[in-house]
Amino acid sequence: MDARLKTAAILAACIIVPDQITKAVIQRRYALWDTDPVIPGFFNLAHVLNKGAAFGFLNNPDSSWQIWFFAVVTLFAVGFIYYLLTTADKGDRFFIWGLGFVLGGALGNLIDRMRFGFVVDFLDFYVGDYHWPAFNVADIAISCGAFCIIVSMYMKNRREKHAAHRRPA
Repeated sequence: MDARLKTAAILAACIIVPDQITKAVIQRRYALWDTDPVIPGFFNLAHVLNKGAAFGFLNNPDSSWQIWFFAVVTLFAVGFIYYLLTTADKGDRFFIWGLGFVLGGALGNLIDRMRFGFVVDFLDFYVGDYHWPAFNVADIAISCGAFCIIVSMYMKNRREKHAAHRRPA
């Protein structure tokens, strides 16, 4: 297996395992919609269901189209990630790691969708009456992966600009 694919697969597994374990613990320990203050006024553990995408985007509990829509989108994303990995510069670690994180997060949430018809979210941050939409380990991985990809693109752009300035006219 190509080193880029192997690295991304290992990172994805390192996301999927804790993602699924934490979701299982939440489901066993908390009744649906229960919350447990960890840092009063700022952070709760909660048992929330999400049929939408990351951070509750398109979450409509009365509809089931999202399950299949996001499953198909995830499968296309996995294919696109595979393509990006096979064409990525072997030395671009941030890009490869970012793709691995996104892959792990996407597959972690896909497992929930296929098993339950929804994604289990449990990290609830808030200030006063304002709550950030609940999220999970997979969502964190997707966000961190996107950040790594952005950093990679920024660094590549800077290298290209620097190389262009050094070329003789």
